[in-house]
Amino acid sequence: MNGFFKVPVPINEPILNYAAGSAEKKELKAALKDARSKVLDIPMYIGSEEVRSGKTTEIRPPHDHRHLLGKFHVSDANHVKQAIDAALAAKSKWEVLSWEQRAAIFLKAADLISGPYRAKLNAATMLGQSKNAFQAEIDSACEIIDFLRFNVSFMSQIYNDQPQSSKGIWNRIEYRPLEGFVYALTPFNFTAIAGNLPTSAAMMGNVVVWKPSNTQVYAANVLMEVFKKAGVPAGVINLIYPSGPVAGEVIFNHPDFAGIHFTGSTEVFQNIWKTIGNNIHKFKTYPRIVGETGGKDFILIHKEADVDMCCTAIVRGSFEYQGQKCSAASRVYIPSNLWPELKAKLISTVKSFKVGPTEDFRNFVNAVIDEKSFDKLAKYIDDAKKDKNCEIIVGGTYNKTKGWFIDPTIIVANDPKYTTMCEELFGPVLTAYVYDAEKFEETIELVNSTSIYALTGSIISNDRYAIEKATVGLRNAAGNFYINDKPTGAVVGQQPFGGARGSGTNDKAGAMINLLRWVSLRTIKETFVPPVSFEYPFMAEE
Repeated sequence: MNGFFKVPVPINEPILNYAAGSAEKKELKAALKDARSKVLDIPMYIGSEEVRSGKTTEIRPPHDHRHLLGKFHVSDANHVKQAIDAALAAKSKWEVLSWEQRAAIFLKAADLISGPYRAKLNAATMLGQSKNAFQAEIDSACEIIDFLRFNVSFMSQIYNDQPQSSKGIWNRIEYRPLEGFVYALTPFNFTAIAGNLPTSAAMMGNVVVWKPSNTQVYAANVLMEVFKKAGVPAGVINLIYPSGPVAGEVIFNHPDFAGIHFTGSTEVFQNIWKTIGNNIHKFKTYPRIVGETGGKDFILIHKEADVDMCCTAIVRGSFEYQGQKCSAASRVYIPSNLWPELKAKLISTVKSFKVGPTEDFRNFVNAVIDEKSFDKLAKYIDDAKKDKNCEIIVGGTYNKTKGWFIDPTIIVANDPKYTTMCEELFGPVLTAYVYDAEKFEETIELVNSTSIYALTGSIISNDRYAIEKATVGLRNAAGNFYINDKPTGAVVGQQPFGGARGSGTNDKAGAMINLLRWVSLRTIKETFVPPVSFEYPFMAEE
């Protein structure tokens, strides 16, 4: 906690544009070609060892499921135990390493991703998770770089926040890592989240067992290569690939389980919370539970709004990365006076989209993550086609011949509580409800009461009174609220991200509050000239 050291002031990583003929575009295309030319054998990383179980799962691009990118070695319960043991073995040296040394490691990781690993990590995200070049750039380059650099800055601020001291006393706060290990359970949709969840805990002196989504392993393997290259010591972050139940059976019964950093579905998170509660008597400490879960994110449009701006916010907010962002808009409330013009513009805009593989840079929309997601979305679309209270105005088609392609679809529902207005779909399916333009305040309450989630949402209006009404009326409906913008695109250090209600614990990734969850404070009071008698002045005789 040396206050004389100043870490570099973080600045958000510039986004490369991959314009035609640019050096970054040529480099990225070369990285894509190289990645497709080989089949990787991806091990677990436990302590200092690369571990192979011999039981493997194939990795194929969602947009080209006939092509084999690699195989990863599936973990069993013994591997989970080995990862915990390796983490705990590394803990004593890692937690006493000065914070400046830990900071240097993760700042180096950020610079590695910013430079020599940028194209490789972006290519892995494009191929393994079917993200186009821009979506990969803002995720697996810029956002993870920002997480690493800003978190180092937040860490420095935390350690320098010390209490006041009276005369003759020195009060100090020691920000200790948690007593035990942290379990990082990460999703498929953002490589940046997969990198941030284990590193934010590790940065604060914790040791980590990391389980990524099976559909993100390809890029997670590159992240682990970066972390090792940056100097993360063996055992500090252990990367394994068990099933959720196998991992949970070992981890949530282990006495040294100290916390979970989670992004995923609400159902899984609630089950984990229940399991931790049932096993609370088994743990040395009360575990920290930090989770960002689902969303049913909304756009509310007021009668006084610009149609062109609304159209852009809707299609970008709903269909970028195939609607698979936690923050993606999946329900929109449109006033009746704007509907005819906005409907026509939405239809023509969506029809102009090119859909296909990520390697073709002309494609705005790519594939959904896997067959399970494809089948789920196809069923919702088919059900809407059969329902007389719904109309599909654009899209409604899908094809799995070469990849898991769901064409961007807009459903118009007559019932504001129709299934797809309420349930999380996590795909390129948007449901619109047209409301009476004179019933804006009633619609605010409708938006607030429709969903169990409260992750992101936006209000679009040129009327400041309407903006104020929506901002107040929807204060609990979204942890990230946007005015005259789409509800996606949170930037580290600018819009800390997270929601409440069914959307998580709102511990705000990209802010100091998140790092505070990974430390346990010890107050130290030192008295320089201690009293030598129990007597107080008031006890003296008159």
